[in-house]
Amino acid sequence: MKKLTVLLSAILLFMTGCSVVKLNDNNIEKNIDTIMSEKGKLHNVYYDGYKYYLPKGINFVSKDDFNAVLKDRLNNKYYLYVDVIGYYNKVKNSYEENYDLYLSKKIKYNKKDGYIQIEEIDSKYFIQYVYNYVKIEAYVSKEDLNDVIINLSYILNSVKYNDKVLESLVGDNVLDYKEVEYNLFKADSSKESFLDVVEREETDKYKKDIEDEKIELED
Repeated sequence: MKKLTVLLSAILLFMTGCSVVKLNDNNIEKNIDTIMSEKGKLHNVYYDGYKYYLPKGINFVSKDDFNAVLKDRLNNKYYLYVDVIGYYNKVKNSYEENYDLYLSKKIKYNKKDGYIQIEEIDSKYFIQYVYNYVKIEAYVSKEDLNDVIINLSYILNSVKYNDKVLESLVGDNVLDYKEVEYNLFKADSSKESFLDVVEREETDKYKKDIEDEKIELED
């Protein structure tokens, strides 16, 4: 038992990169508080102007500069969007809590803020999790809910921006402003949510790839 305890502590130390974190199997809010109170120092995904960390077992399905579709070892998909324009303009958190939902809460840690909203839809749980101008959405079963929230918390807490690089990119109009206009602080469970937008874009991209292959064959 002693060896097992030491092993688990070592694993948690590796995950956080700085201190041992004790998580709860059932208390989502406590786990959020535990993880988000830490200062995320690990990074393994790098773009111009920002970087973040993907925990072990999470891989990319697709990605570009601002959007990413991720998949965990339980085959849950996460839809991630980085709002560098919102960060650059320091858009204020306008989220309003809704106490009729499974969970709806503003969050603030280390001078950064956001919210988490979890809504039960058709016996599954639609998660909208925003922190530090990054939003991740997922639609998962109840048995996976806590594990998914832990993964999302580690990702969101790790995001770090490079102000000098972003100032240069925005100032020179290098950023693609044709990206989907989306207010991170407006939680939406309608069919036009960000999750649906990303899925539609993925479908359109797939159709385009098929058309390109047809053209190549005809040539």
